[in-house]
Amino acid sequence: MPARPSSPAPAPAPTPVSVLGLGMMGSALASAFLRAGHPVTVWNRSPAKTGPLVAQGALPAATPADAVAASPLVVLCLLTNDNVDEVLDGLDGGAVAGKTLVNLTNGTPEQARALSARATALGARYVDGGIMAVPQMIASPAAYVLYSGDEEAYETHRSTLAVLGGTRWTGTDPGLAALYDLGLLTGMYGMFTGVVQALALVRTENIGAEEYAELLVPWMTAMLGGVPEIARAVDSGSHLTDVSSLAVSQAAFPNFLSTFRAQGVSTELFEPFQALLDRAVEEGYAGDGASRMVELLIKR
Repeated sequence: MPARPSSPAPAPAPTPVSVLGLGMMGSALASAFLRAGHPVTVWNRSPAKTGPLVAQGALPAATPADAVAASPLVVLCLLTNDNVDEVLDGLDGGAVAGKTLVNLTNGTPEQARALSARATALGARYVDGGIMAVPQMIASPAAYVLYSGDEEAYETHRSTLAVLGGTRWTGTDPGLAALYDLGLLTGMYGMFTGVVQALALVRTENIGAEEYAELLVPWMTAMLGGVPEIARAVDSGSHLTDVSSLAVSQAAFPNFLSTFRAQGVSTELFEPFQALLDRAVEEGYAGDGASRMVELLIKR
């Protein structure tokens, strides 16, 4: 008698998730977990913010302790890491034991390491994260999240965390996700610094900002193509260039500052860059490229 074909193993039940903090980002995270079929418990300091998520199927928790107790995976997305500390202050010693805490609150590497040590002492596993997306991008192909800390806990819950977007592991040092995050945001804020300065400059002559952006965007995009070359020079320590030396930049930069002043635009964003160029040339790096400035910025 032929053997009956075996039935496929049932798919594992979706992992319950608790989300603490329901600002725009926290609400987007909770909503993504709900859409993916995960049982979700939510808590917020202002209970009214739980309403829209409860309407989507989330369970409200009256206290952080109730939220933590509801799920093996606890995602924190609060305003600051001081708020994360306050949540931990309100939990008794056994409340987080055996739980995985994934902290997606923006913070510093030092804060992440301190929170990891504290969570570990309480018997929890700690994963720190940096969200590289705005709330509207969560769960889209454009979003990704940086993670670091307890690698075993990360791998255990990776498929659940992937609901939010791509996952990028940065290492077992809990502070690395925050470091990567702040580095990427540094690049973003540096770019926006140039954007707002350029638009302020052209607006002094009543040039439309939207019109000017049609030139600014492709120009900046083209310049970003040089970043890998700068990075290679930083890694190799070979900073000489045949493109544009620091001496050339130093000679040209006063034109920016004088034009800003003449047009009635503040120089406060750009004066520090002039000072760094001056120091680079004074210290003998006139023939080097922009990569040398990376070394000059690091305080040994």
